[in-house]
Amino acid sequence: MGTHDTSARSSASSRKGAENHPRTGTRPAGVVHENARHTARFTVIGNHLAQHAELSLLAIGLAVHIQSLPGGAAVGIKSLAARFPEGTTRIAAALRELEVHGYLRRTRERTGSGRMVTRTVSCNQPGRTGGGEEETAEAPKPKPSTRRAEPKRHVEPKRRALPPVPQPAYPAPDLLATALGILAGLRREDPRLHVSAADAEHLAPGVAAWLERDLAPADVHRVLTFALPSEPLTRPAALLAHRLGAQLPPLPPFRARSEAPAVRHPLQNCDTCDRAYRAPEPGMCESCTPKTDVTGSHPCSLLV
Repeated sequence: MGTHDTSARSSASSRKGAENHPRTGTRPAGVVHENARHTARFTVIGNHLAQHAELSLLAIGLAVHIQSLPGGAAVGIKSLAARFPEGTTRIAAALRELEVHGYLRRTRERTGSGRMVTRTVSCNQPGRTGGGEEETAEAPKPKPSTRRAEPKRHVEPKRRALPPVPQPAYPAPDLLATALGILAGLRREDPRLHVSAADAEHLAPGVAAWLERDLAPADVHRVLTFALPSEPLTRPAALLAHRLGAQLPPLPPFRARSEAPAVRHPLQNCDTCDRAYRAPEPGMCESCTPKTDVTGSHPCSLLV
């Protein structure tokens, strides 16, 4: 039999014969690239993005589209949803993927007019800076201000408030003047007790409250200067305010006004009867003084 069935498969042929022994003129399996060099309108995309193992296909395609846009192009969710058939939900999820893997940075910023905008930065190589272009979603980057920067003013540190001091019941001007005199004389006892005019104005009512309690100025001076600490006094006014409040004596007990004693006149001799009686000046006693009553008699009342 000289005939040969060309359609019959030979029993000796290998299962991977085409791979082990490629035949001339046959097309290999898989994609075949037909590349031509771009000379205009092209974008260089790294394989770390195009072949990313964790990004979704939508995220990779969205990143390629964003990297191909010029700076300042709108890449907000609504702008992309109007450009592509995918909805806002899928596009938002893809943008979050690119943020997680460093291909996008989105921040909220306030423009010079006070409007809040989203600033989007596209990174063609995550982890590296200076090689990519920045793109804004809704507004261009505000121009730097040309106004001359004002020199910084020296701000005095805020002083701590002094402790409160007792207040007098009747802050008479003379009483407050005496209190200021006591405070001004403290530095003669100890130079560390020098207080400013503002501190003295704060402390004067407390000293006046002590003077109202029947204390002499020397007693108040002695209390404020007694047993001072040996270390330097950083805030002498605070120490004085503490002493005025913590060691305030009680009010003196109430004393009712006593009645004036009866006047005891000296003894005088009556000019008429020569009897003794008490009177401020010589003259006649009460008996000899002419008096007329209903009966016309002259009562006599001697003072012995």
